[in-house]
Amino acid sequence: MEILQTPENALSQSEVTAIINAPIEKVNIADWLLNLPDAEYQRCSTKHIGAAISSTFDGQPVSLNVETIGDALMVQHYVALVHQPDYCRMLSISDAISPAGRTKVQVLWELRAKRIDDNTCEYINTIHATATPEFFEFINEHHVSLEKAHAARQLASEEHNREETPLFAKSIENKALTGKYNQPF
Repeated sequence: MEILQTPENALSQSEVTAIINAPIEKVNIADWLLNLPDAEYQRCSTKHIGAAISSTFDGQPVSLNVETIGDALMVQHYVALVHQPDYCRMLSISDAISPAGRTKVQVLWELRAKRIDDNTCEYINTIHATATPEFFEFINEHHVSLEKAHAARQLASEEHNREETPLFAKSIENKALTGKYNQPF
């Protein structure tokens, strides 16, 4: 799967950080993400609708996420390009379904943990959305400029990332400290 992101087709980029109150040695983002129960995913944002885990034909893990970003229902098929305890690089050609119709957007999702001290890490949640050829056709058909599409997606993506990142961090922390997802926040 090729990463399409260039300055000419960038729709949004959002990076939000939060604290994980657990030692880096206990944090395993790949294990957390690639075993994430649907209910736990839903608890991490009011915009999360559902999640499941699958794989590609060649065995690469896939995280399937359904959520809303702005006015679009997003169906994301994140292939785990890198899945390590402190870093996951997930790439999806996502279906974006809005009141104006359906198109595709590429989304690169990076999840990182960095050691702060013996008992604390920083969680970094980065999302890059990129226009696909289908997306360019869609906005041309609807007489929407890339600048307008970028502004709308940037605002919606930032808002969404600010909500989910601290809750993802808390969920990762609970999993690191207890081995479970279902601890109360």
